[in-house]
Amino acid sequence: MEQRSHIYGVMAEFDTPEKLIHATERARAEGYRRMDAYTPFPVEGLSEAMGLKRNMVPLITLIGGLFGGLSAFFFQWWANVLSYPEDIGGRPLNSWPAFIPVTFELTVLGAALSCVFGMLALNHLPQPHHPVFNVKRFVHASADRFYLCVEARDPKFHLADTARFLQGLHARHVSEVPDD
Repeated sequence: MEQRSHIYGVMAEFDTPEKLIHATERARAEGYRRMDAYTPFPVEGLSEAMGLKRNMVPLITLIGGLFGGLSAFFFQWWANVLSYPEDIGGRPLNSWPAFIPVTFELTVLGAALSCVFGMLALNHLPQPHHPVFNVKRFVHASADRFYLCVEARDPKFHLADTARFLQGLHARHVSEVPDD
């Protein structure tokens, strides 16, 4: 394995999403695991070709929603039953139907906030600069080109062999990605 500290990886440029999916499947079959794809629009089947697993965002959202709802309910219960009990019209102190609107609202708020911050944390965002921005041709990633980048920290990565492999996949252009 050849890994240089100034190299982030090797990037291949493709013309069509089909070529990118084919290249990703071949790279995965060859044993590469640390890679990422960049496209100007969502490409169906690319996640499966990369072998991506389900992420933790739904679980984080559920936990945030449960925490928000339970904390709202128990805070209202504590305020009305323990902290400041008031006998109003002979109703019981624990009048839970009155607690439902606030409980619902804080369930939604807790789920939404945990979803957004969980997604940002799992995606390592905000990240104002990424090494792939060092490649001059990468400006086409948001318009009409499709890129596959094999990272240097992949156990199978060898600079020359990986570049030769990507070129053999009929890439339009193969570039080294500096890590500066």
